[in-house]
Amino acid sequence: MLLNEIFSVQHIKLNLESETKDETFEELVETIIELRPELNRQELLEAITMRENQMNTAVAPGVAIPHGYCHTLGGIVGAIGISRTGIEYDTEAREMVHCIFMVLMSYERREKHLAVLSKLLKLLNSETLTEMQSAKSAQEINDILCRFEQSSHKELI
Repeated sequence: MLLNEIFSVQHIKLNLESETKDETFEELVETIIELRPELNRQELLEAITMRENQMNTAVAPGVAIPHGYCHTLGGIVGAIGISRTGIEYDTEAREMVHCIFMVLMSYERREKHLAVLSKLLKLLNSETLTEMQSAKSAQEINDILCRFEQSSHKELI
């Protein structure tokens, strides 16, 4: 599954309003619910929060990848949030996060979990992240993800 399919244009929030991790989770889940109203908001939030309570998902300076599993979700869905001011993600370390990739998946798609996280970590180690953070629209971020996928595919050939 391609990143630009998991993070559709409608699930990209360019200017997060949230200031805390929990508020951000709610804001990003809301972007998913807007297009998928059949999903259970509370279940999505609990899945993300439960995983976050096990281990902080801030994976690189300024970046977090909160993720979780949901019983009622078919497949994989994600949301991207960009915060210009930063979100207080880890209150003890006073770590600020500016880019969040939220990933939710069904238990049946667990095998895809590591593949998606691997792609995201590869993205973080490229100039793609900087391009995304300076993007002016959700469509531009989606286009950047498409180019990243194409260049990653070429490397495998």
